[in-house]
Amino acid sequence: MVYYKDEKGRKYKFITNNWEITTEEVALIYKYRWTIELTFKKLKQNFQLHFFYSETENGIKTQVWCTLITHLLLQVIGVLSKSKKAFSTIAALIRIHLISHLDLNWVVTKGRGAYTKRKKNKNKSPTNLQLILF
Repeated sequence: MVYYKDEKGRKYKFITNNWEITTEEVALIYKYRWTIELTFKKLKQNFQLHFFYSETENGIKTQVWCTLITHLLLQVIGVLSKSKKAFSTIAALIRIHLISHLDLNWVVTKGRGAYTKRKKNKNKSPTNLQLILF
């Protein structure tokens, strides 16, 4: 058993059978455990980790690693774009625009707000038609 007191004076009791580590290390392990739990909760909410595409250990590890890399890349995009949008919003925007050749920074920061609203016409037919060839 290990008793640990945090910065606010709260006392915690941890039970362990590992007598080779210090009480502070035991407390840190429990603290980091909750960080890991929250990370996997976020992964399950934003990515397709509800089922695995393979039944082998290597296939499951590969899917989890790909998800972790994607999570990291989306966090980097969020930080670089200096966007205040939620992680789930950024993930949804990237998922929608992944196959279009758009700048991801533009999608995250200005994407939806950059479109101009069309004026309502009564006859509902477009006034200007332009053919754009690439």
